[in-house]
Amino acid sequence: MTSPITRGPRAYLTFIFIGLIAGLLSGLFGVGGGTVIVPLLVLMVHFDQRISAGTSLAAIVPIASIGVISYAIHDSVAWIPALLLAVGAVAGAQVGTRLLPRVSQTALRWGFIGFIVIVIVMLFVVIPSREATFELGWINGAALILVGIVTGIISGLIGVGGGVIVVPVLMMGFGTTDLVAKGTSLLMMIPAALSGTIGNLRHHNVDLVAAALIGVAACTMTALGAWLATLVNPFWGNMLFAAYLVVIAVQMIIKALRMRRG
Repeated sequence: MTSPITRGPRAYLTFIFIGLIAGLLSGLFGVGGGTVIVPLLVLMVHFDQRISAGTSLAAIVPIASIGVISYAIHDSVAWIPALLLAVGAVAGAQVGTRLLPRVSQTALRWGFIGFIVIVIVMLFVVIPSREATFELGWINGAALILVGIVTGIISGLIGVGGGVIVVPVLMMGFGTTDLVAKGTSLLMMIPAALSGTIGNLRHHNVDLVAAALIGVAACTMTALGAWLATLVNPFWGNMLFAAYLVVIAVQMIIKALRMRRG
């Protein structure tokens, strides 16, 4: 797919800059980085929402892979729950990517804004704990698959790996520690992002050059972010991320209103 911008040094540097920020936050918060990549692609290089979502999802694959390794070193990955989440997410991602070409740009933009608002609320509701434990059973195993399906649909539509949903759900609904929730989330989103990217490629909704630059740049910062996650107080980490998302949401709202008036 041809990029909606003219290629040049500034564009490439912008992709790298976006990747560095996404990688750091991905490791720090256990997210794929879509909440950073999508709005910055729209705001900084004027990608439309569809290309931003598809490009973000492709970039998430290497970002999440490095993040999993970083958390696994600290024994902060729940492998079987991640597999159950992934099973649901892979199926859901296909549904999301099929819906993506049929949804209007305006609806996608406002949908992403609504998604960010939900994430902000959840960050204030969830109280992270390093002492929590998680016991897997038949009921919560089935619930994990359902969470994965919902996450996959959102992932395919909005271009996020789903960590902003999975991390607080694992902490609040399944009793995991914040670090295990982050590591498990990153593992879950790898197959989901791969599945969604395959669907987006079929619909020509991915800028592969941008995705590669963002993904590679992000990988240089993900391990650092994961290390910082073990040092930063979980509550203050949530508050900082929520503040950042408020800034992004406000910018996206302004842009959406301007487009509506135009």
